[in-house]
Amino acid sequence: MSSSTARTARRRTLRIAVAALTAAAGLTLTACSGSDATDAKTAGKTDTSAAAPGSSGADSSAGSQGSGAKADPGANPDKAGAAGKQSGKQSGGGQAANGGKAGSGTQRCHTSGLKAAFATGGDAAPDPNASGATTTSVVLTNKGSSTCVIGGFAGVDLKSENGGERWSLARSSAKHGSITLKPGDSTDFTINVAMTKEDKGFYQPAFADITPPNETKSITIKWPWGTLVDQRGATHPATFVNPIG
Repeated sequence: MSSSTARTARRRTLRIAVAALTAAAGLTLTACSGSDATDAKTAGKTDTSAAAPGSSGADSSAGSQGSGAKADPGANPDKAGAAGKQSGKQSGGGQAANGGKAGSGTQRCHTSGLKAAFATGGDAAPDPNASGATTTSVVLTNKGSSTCVIGGFAGVDLKSENGGERWSLARSSAKHGSITLKPGDSTDFTINVAMTKEDKGFYQPAFADITPPNETKSITIKWPWGTLVDQRGATHPATFVNPIG
């Protein structure tokens, strides 16, 4: 009896211990689950509040600077608009030197207001016996009633008597500026020419088409000199155009 009672008591003690351990484990799991849920919620909030590129923080600031500085709270919108228009006018004036008016407001010289001619007086004629380069000059005169500005390279196209043989002359690498011509004033440019007396490999111009800088219409004048070395296909021909002035 006594040993049977003792065994029963021990089994009851073991069941109680197992039950206690099970309960403790359940509580531990519950606590861990709650902690994980809390951490997950916290993590979710942190991710949601992170700055998105281009919408806030440094990226947003960089975007604002890239699109232009902020307006001065004390700035006058009318003055700002006037400044913008003035800036546009100045910018347009600089570009117009090649397409309309010079930067000073003076028109560029147009073909219709110019007269062209080869300089033929005195020692202006190229030396046909020159062993090296020799030159001829083309004079441009403002025949209009208004002051104009000219600068750069004129286009020069030599052509034969019937116009079938053309030669568009190359340009030198010389630097150039611009010149203001009042009514009646003249300027000139030179053409380096390689002349020849040979019967072969020569080119005989009859006329020269002179196109002022930034113009599309030309002035045709007679070629007053002899034959040239035919270098129409040469990479570096000895006959070429120099800038105006």
